[in-house]
Amino acid sequence: MRPVIPYVTAALLFGLGVYGVLRRRNAVLVLMAVELMLNAVNLILVTADTTARAVLPHSGQVFALFVIVLAAAEIGVGLAIVLQLYRLRTTVAVDDVPLTEPAVSASAVGQDVEAGR
Repeated sequence: MRPVIPYVTAALLFGLGVYGVLRRRNAVLVLMAVELMLNAVNLILVTADTTARAVLPHSGQVFALFVIVLAAAEIGVGLAIVLQLYRLRTTVAVDDVPLTEPAVSASAVGQDVEAGR
């Protein structure tokens, strides 16, 4: 078997996934692009397992199974974070997510203390 076609296909899938991660603004589409990259890695692992003689039999398929399990866990946690973000901000645009907490002014802290909070 010539492994050129699966390797080129995996490279195209991975490149498409990288483009999706870097270009998309919607968090759900970014998660889909990450899944596309993980599936490209799975294709490479299975192709390498079938074409190369490994010391351990079916090691590429076992690693691909581990990648599938990690991808399922990643998508579960990622979707939970996206849903919570949507509940708080009513948007899933990645550009609108604040990376730092807002600064609390000294006057606001003083008002909270006076109010008994």
